[in-house]
Amino acid sequence: MLERSWINSVRWQPLARVAAAVAPFVAGAILYAFRDQVSDATSVLILVLIVVGAAATGDRAAGLLAAVSAGAWFDFFLAPPYLTFTINDANDIETAVLLVLISAAVTEVALWGRRQQARASRRSGYLEGVLRASRAVADGTAPSSAVTVLVAGQIAEVLDADSAHFVKGPVHDSRVAVLNADGVLIHGGRPVDVDRVGLPTNEYVAVPVQQGSQVIGHFLLTAASHVAYPSREQRRVAVLLADQVAAVDVVR
Repeated sequence: MLERSWINSVRWQPLARVAAAVAPFVAGAILYAFRDQVSDATSVLILVLIVVGAAATGDRAAGLLAAVSAGAWFDFFLAPPYLTFTINDANDIETAVLLVLISAAVTEVALWGRRQQARASRRSGYLEGVLRASRAVADGTAPSSAVTVLVAGQIAEVLDADSAHFVKGPVHDSRVAVLNADGVLIHGGRPVDVDRVGLPTNEYVAVPVQQGSQVIGHFLLTAASHVAYPSREQRRVAVLLADQVAAVDVVR
């Protein structure tokens, strides 16, 4: 899913950036033709609206390209002397500068809003995963193997890992990185800065399943095809998901 999303973004980003750079030019040329009927304030608002559209794509480069392009073509088409990149009036200079600055600020606000929306969506997805696992455990009719497969899939998705499967008993291999209950990953006796270096790609990652102080099993994950950077929140959700299996008779 993540790979498909990344591929799609790679496909549309160049087009979005070209459109962001060209659209203010087209708008400026049209506004120049009607400069006697359209006020400078209206022209500026139209150019800012174009920047908002570019920023709404979620691509910072597109938003900033639109902001710079809007300022440049306002200077060229709408600030005397026309059809030159020269501004003689101090008010027009101020308008052009404010246009670029406000457009850049709009881009950042739009990106912040998209990040907040994406974060809320992820949290909703995490909660749904935990609830699904809890329902499977509480139902009591599903075999333990089905529950562990369900939870393994949820953990792999949350941590952006390639795969995960349940293994009975504690972790015996010292080469395996172990995810603690607080979301800290320990590898070789030392904490791993997952936010900076990501999950290990050349070793397994284990998420223990505990009943009280006893480790009854663990989920073994692989993330070899790419470097995954799950947040601390994601790692703690993975531990919470693994905890659901503790209520299932998986030892037998």
